[in-house]
Amino acid sequence: MSAATRASRDLRRLSISPLRYPGGKGSLFSRLRTLIRANRPSNAVYVEPYAGGAGAALALLASGEVKRIVINDLDPAVFAFWRAVTAEPKGFAELLKQAVLTVDEWERQKDIYLTADRHNYLELGFATFYLNRTNRSGVLNGGPIGGKDQTGNYKIDARFNKETLLERLRIISLYARHIVVKNSDGIDVIKEYCEEPNSFIYADPPYFEKAGSLYLNSFDEAAHTLLADCLNERADRMWVLTYDNVPNVGQLYGDRRREVFALNYSAHRVMKANEVMVYSDLVELVEVQPGLF
Repeated sequence: MSAATRASRDLRRLSISPLRYPGGKGSLFSRLRTLIRANRPSNAVYVEPYAGGAGAALALLASGEVKRIVINDLDPAVFAFWRAVTAEPKGFAELLKQAVLTVDEWERQKDIYLTADRHNYLELGFATFYLNRTNRSGVLNGGPIGGKDQTGNYKIDARFNKETLLERLRIISLYARHIVVKNSDGIDVIKEYCEEPNSFIYADPPYFEKAGSLYLNSFDEAAHTLLADCLNERADRMWVLTYDNVPNVGQLYGDRRREVFALNYSAHRVMKANEVMVYSDLVELVEVQPGLF
């Protein structure tokens, strides 16, 4: 294997986010990198209005593809996590080192998650992280891996490798001054950053199917339509969008270029799903896209 091939493989596997997210888009790093290189200078600002695990954002920042990233999530618990790991990395790391991986502790952290002051970013953020790493598929409103009786094939600590997670937190802390964390409506973030000349927006909203079981801030039909209105009105700005491959996408974005791609999906069971990437009119596609429609 050549050095170039190894480097390309390593970049595709660059995994920095400490969060597990259903349908996480870290695997799109290579595709997003290609689009950013073709459409934005080296000082690009990469924006995720519906960040979740922000896997692609962190990989693009750490690899030097973009100068700054904007992580936005309307969920106050997810926002608290990102705020804590960027503003209080030492305190967060200490909580991680001391974490006890038992069902009793899981119950305690769940109670914190449900009742903590949303402005106590460290406490709420760590509880969110704890549940994300110990719950089945990382779903925050799910149950612990292995069940409360811990009789499953995997136990509560199966996805909680402290050494690996501490290293990911350390990397994030190195880039913290280049990370903007927001707790706003995604549409407001799109409107704000569409006006920045160097911005590249990647919108990955809650999907049409099964959204209610995967996200705490699910979209209804009206929310999907509002987002489409916002983006279609800004077709001359720099943005891409991903959705599940359902007819609704063609109905809402019929005037935009769209491409179907396969993505590994790990909520409840491992599978491959076809999804759709939608491109604004300004995005230049530098590769032939045989599946474009």
